[in-house]
Amino acid sequence: MTVEQLIVLAVVQGITEFLPISSSAHLILVPYVTGAADQGPLIDVAVHVGTLGAVILYLWRDVIRMLAGLGRALRGRADPGARLALQLVVGTLPLVAAGYLDSRYLGDTLRSVEVIAWATLGFGILLWVVDRSGMTVRRIEHLGYGGALFIGFSQVLALIPGTSRSGITMTAARLLGFERAEAARFSMLLAIPAIVAAGSLAGYDLYKTGDAQLTADAFVAGGLALITALIAIVAMMGWLRRASFLPFVLYRIALGGALLAWIYMG
Repeated sequence: MTVEQLIVLAVVQGITEFLPISSSAHLILVPYVTGAADQGPLIDVAVHVGTLGAVILYLWRDVIRMLAGLGRALRGRADPGARLALQLVVGTLPLVAAGYLDSRYLGDTLRSVEVIAWATLGFGILLWVVDRSGMTVRRIEHLGYGGALFIGFSQVLALIPGTSRSGITMTAARLLGFERAEAARFSMLLAIPAIVAAGSLAGYDLYKTGDAQLTADAFVAGGLALITALIAIVAMMGWLRRASFLPFVLYRIALGGALLAWIYMG
């Protein structure tokens, strides 16, 4: 894979991973737009792992609070940090089960431009409807285990390319009345266990291949994705503290509409 391809993939992933516009859809579309060969799932996961580093850096206080809280919980002391960590576990369980079934029975069958187009459009409109009608009164501290499970079940829909894991979890959180920035914050935290699991499996697959060049490509792409993701996170959170999801919705409608026109009108 050329350096130019790696840069494009890393920048695309970094910008789109935590924005509610579907990073997986954009990664699938890159080969269609550039004419290059599909980069394959291992590079896809590598750039996702790079963005994991970005979210840990941005939310380091939450990460430390959860780790410290788990330590106190092991000593029999109730702690809000441990509670948040357990909520992430609860929210991840539905995706783990659905992801296993998806990889076993569906594979790449949903990895098509048509699926991406309809999912991008439909779930973008859903985000707009929920964002306009939902209250903005709750913070992560108000989240219960039932709410975490509800948001976790919404993640399952992200197995459909174009849905956007970030987008659908933010939609679910907004439906529960969370402030926009808080919805984005929990969505990013919820990405940590999912990406760690996928990254561990991909790392093992890389080790089994013994392909030194593929391994080097994965590290380069992951590092570049980390930098671009951190910039995108800072920009998105600054925007959501004072405005709505409308720009992301408009982008999704424009992208979904353009893809549908390309598919059905040639």
